[in-house]
Amino acid sequence: MLLVVGGHARGVGKTAVAAGLIRALPGYNWTALKISHHAAPPAPWLLEEERQPGPRDTGRYLAAGARRAFWLRVQPGCLQQALPAIGEIRAHHTLIESNAIVEYLAPDLYLVVLDFACRELKRSARRHLHRADAFVVIDRGLDAPPWEIPREIWEARPRFYASPPDYAPAALVEFVRGLRAAS
Repeated sequence: MLLVVGGHARGVGKTAVAAGLIRALPGYNWTALKISHHAAPPAPWLLEEERQPGPRDTGRYLAAGARRAFWLRVQPGCLQQALPAIGEIRAHHTLIESNAIVEYLAPDLYLVVLDFACRELKRSARRHLHRADAFVVIDRGLDAPPWEIPREIWEARPRFYASPPDYAPAALVEFVRGLRAAS
């Protein structure tokens, strides 16, 4: 299974949702990959494997129970060049934290994390919102986003509400588990 967790902006809870799913589904032996464009390396791309649990996002994946965790840093416009390296690390169950990857790979499930308290809407999120299979809304008691989601997209997708510390509510875990059972 290829599970992609994206979000509308930095800091909205993508890593917390990803780690929550890894923790809730330990039998999947996840390989987790974080893709960052904001921490571009001097080369077109750089892939590093995280070895220890810790405070970095990839360390949080390991702390949650991922078998392996990687951080791919890419310069803008260079993600396609890194696809062979992504292919080499993919496992039976791979979780990728990224929006942009859906331009190149077709995930089995694409979750988009939304936090209505955050006013930013990244271009990559706007471009791929229609591809979301479901939304994970960080529950802050707000009823609507500060930006528009087309009604036909919003109403046609399941929504799962998550709040700290449980960023992977039972209904979301069952949704992911059901996808595996269906395949």
